[in-house]
Amino acid sequence: MISKNLLYIACLAGLGGGRAAAQATVYPAPPQQKPVVLTNAVIHVGNGQVIDHGSIAFAAGKITAVGAGVQGEAGAQVIDLKGQHVYPGIIAPATELGLTEVAAVRATNDYEETGELNPSVRAIVAYNTDSKVINTLRSNGILLAQTAPEGGLLSGTSSVVQLDAWNWEDAAYKADGGQHFFMPKLLPSSDPFRAAQQTPANDRVKEGLKKIEQVRTFFREAQAYISEKKHTETNLKFEALRPLFAREQKLFVHCNLVKEMLLAIDFAKEFGFEVVIVGGADSWMIADLLKQHHIAVILAQPHNLPVMQDDDVDQPYKTAAQLQKAGVLFCLSNEGFWQQRNLMFEAGTASAYGLSKEEALSAITLNTAKILGVDQRTGSLEPGKDANIAVSAGDILDMKSSKVTHAFIQGREVNLDDKHKQLYERYKYKYGLK
Repeated sequence: MISKNLLYIACLAGLGGGRAAAQATVYPAPPQQKPVVLTNAVIHVGNGQVIDHGSIAFAAGKITAVGAGVQGEAGAQVIDLKGQHVYPGIIAPATELGLTEVAAVRATNDYEETGELNPSVRAIVAYNTDSKVINTLRSNGILLAQTAPEGGLLSGTSSVVQLDAWNWEDAAYKADGGQHFFMPKLLPSSDPFRAAQQTPANDRVKEGLKKIEQVRTFFREAQAYISEKKHTETNLKFEALRPLFAREQKLFVHCNLVKEMLLAIDFAKEFGFEVVIVGGADSWMIADLLKQHHIAVILAQPHNLPVMQDDDVDQPYKTAAQLQKAGVLFCLSNEGFWQQRNLMFEAGTASAYGLSKEEALSAITLNTAKILGVDQRTGSLEPGKDANIAVSAGDILDMKSSKVTHAFIQGREVNLDDKHKQLYERYKYKYGLK
């Protein structure tokens, strides 16, 4: 992908002023040195179970015990949480995190390539671990993310990263786990003037269907190429699709309308892909069909208006509960990169519109881990899994009471400082509010 350059550094320095370098002191924590036990806490396991007055022990980056009266190893560091809440580290799926820094500054955007069919592009190699945005997510308990490319039709592969790393190699939690297909919108222009001007020659729906067929043809050609034992020439784009056809990757199809999701199901049926819908605004309409075909959904931007004018105005808030009732595997996401810091509050809204609090928590932890293929390592607080843990003084789904006091990634206690906190302290000092 497009490499970072000096203009990128200059832009950040200019935007941040004299304090821009301050966050350079927020560096990754060293590996866990001694066992840790968190005691006297309300433990939200992530699978629906809640343990009052519980404890959780972890050593060498792995959870060793969870429950009431857990005793740590000899010499363990014991932290009395005095009734605080312990959660699995929240996971943000389908983000541009680390691929863009200032949306309005082109030099800081590194999330897309030229051309429409780029399955060989790897987002992970462009992931910027020095992004100032990452720390604002960690401060809210978001400890892992799926960083994904955009642009064109087939944008390339996404990877799951942990948010406390020196470089992209350290950050990689599960590399190249999915291909991303941005399906054209099959909806006429909402602009009355443009809609009136549409003709068969510039019909947006017709043009969208044509592009979708282009992708289908590309997959068919790739399938034929992969089925051959020997090649006179190597096609790098087709080679990049081998893991997808082998079901070692998932196809993340970005779409919202029913007709678009039906086409995504057709791709799953024709090619045997494991498909995940990203967006899924109208997924509630075909929840039974999605369940039947084992299609998971990443609900994007739950704090939004409905797609269609005749939908209930609160439909985006209710969709999660409707998918839960239908038995569809789903999780929550937030479009963009810096907006991800509000992910847990969107889960809180979903809990006010039909989900239980623990179901809402699963929608940003264990469910996400299952969809991203990392549930054997993270997503819930169970022995044997990585110690990815967030501690909040109050309910982490409630913006009024959520205050993350500790965070651990693979057992390492990470620094919760960020640019926002530094500016808060700066201007408290300036106006004599300390």
